[in-house]
Amino acid sequence: MRRLTSLSPLGWEGPLAGSYWSAVTMVIAALTPFLVLSAAVDPLQAAISHAVHLTGAGLEMNAGMADAAYCFGTILAVQLTSRLPGRRLLALYALVFTLASVLTALSASPVPFFIGRILQGMATSLMLITAAPALILAFPLARMRATAMVMNMGIFGAVAVGPVIGGAFVSLGDWRLLFWIAAAVGAVCFTLTLLTFRDQPPMDRELEFDFESLGLASVGCVAAFFGGSSLANHAFVSTIVLVPMALGLACLIGLIVHQASVADPLMPIRQLGHTVPIAAIALAMFAGAGSVALVGLLELTVVAHHVSSAVFWPEFGGAVLTAMLFGGLFFTRWVPALAFAGLVVLVGTGALLAGSTGGDTTLIVIGTAGLGLGVGASVAPGLFVAGFSLPSLQLPRIFALVEMLRGVAAFLTAPILIHVAETVGATPAAGIRTGTWIAAGLLGVGALLVLFLVLAGGFRLITPELEAWQAGGPPAIESPPLLARLRRGRRAGDPVAAGVGD
Repeated sequence: MRRLTSLSPLGWEGPLAGSYWSAVTMVIAALTPFLVLSAAVDPLQAAISHAVHLTGAGLEMNAGMADAAYCFGTILAVQLTSRLPGRRLLALYALVFTLASVLTALSASPVPFFIGRILQGMATSLMLITAAPALILAFPLARMRATAMVMNMGIFGAVAVGPVIGGAFVSLGDWRLLFWIAAAVGAVCFTLTLLTFRDQPPMDRELEFDFESLGLASVGCVAAFFGGSSLANHAFVSTIVLVPMALGLACLIGLIVHQASVADPLMPIRQLGHTVPIAAIALAMFAGAGSVALVGLLELTVVAHHVSSAVFWPEFGGAVLTAMLFGGLFFTRWVPALAFAGLVVLVGTGALLAGSTGGDTTLIVIGTAGLGLGVGASVAPGLFVAGFSLPSLQLPRIFALVEMLRGVAAFLTAPILIHVAETVGATPAAGIRTGTWIAAGLLGVGALLVLFLVLAGGFRLITPELEAWQAGGPPAIESPPLLARLRRGRRAGDPVAAGVGD
């Protein structure tokens, strides 16, 4: 036991160490259960509420705190893997997720259900930041295409299929079985972490423990999501909503400012301050926020008109198609264009879904397919583009920042727009339509912002130099300074700068 908790390298390796597909299976088992549950629990709320004695507002708060734990876990993961061996931590995270799922499945009262869901959320993000970058960097370059496709499907395919699975378990009438399956998948992940075990040194042993950043991240996530979840039974202008949300957002902004000012940050804020990563992060945030809101609003339409949850299958199909397209374009210069195209598809999908609020099944099916295509084409490619714009050793930190910002944007926007849909308009359909148009408008603003950043920076599509990047060399994509083209234009138009002044 003392050997396991020391920083001395362990010579033991698992029998499947170095097996690519075993490592892929482990990552999929780590990422998918919580993401599926997040989308599948909504249809099961009535059954869960009765079984664990939680009101609808209590379940919304539970979901919000689980999402807060997921977002906070991304930052905590960087701190822990910087100072402790990552593979040993991964085994611990998988064990925590498994036990949390068992606790949730056995829950008969609110407290264990709350604890189990929060631990599931935190353990999932801890596993994501610890395992995913290692999968990208530890295997030959030829494997990276498959890794990108697997991550796309593992994250967004799981979310896409969640509503269908939730509907299926409503028919079965056994919500606990869903959590037992999550526990079984967690046990598979834990087993594979041992079978594929190969000890890793800490990422940056000299990094000091950053209590300020962890404090800001924890208070920011918890307060912001507490306020957002309170919308379930309070008005938007009520103190219990606005004060925590304002406090949370202030703490998260303070976290970014603090990270930009410290000498050795958990997240490379200063290094990200140029065109490509800022545009990619903005794209991921707007796509995540708009798409999660659209799915939540669409679920209101499905419930209101008693439409089968099977209408969400095309979303999963769209995610599969874009994962394949992402893989086909992965080694080319077209990945940034794919990410932007996905955001544009989401804008069009939002406009289409605004017309489906009357329960038109054809429009709903087309809309769910558009959601799968748009999300699959935008968020994961945007995440990789951001990673390619910095040295590969920074990948865990970049993933942590992007996932935290994307998660906060997505999981806060959805309850706000759902609250709008439920409180605005003469009829439920009118309220949902208003919320959907707001989501589409938000996505449109995001597309215009990303386009402006790219054009103002003078970025041109180039084939990424992935071999040197993976080996620890320079960034795979050359990113111009922020607003570089505009600043060059101003200098060229300045008479003094042009040499024709006094």
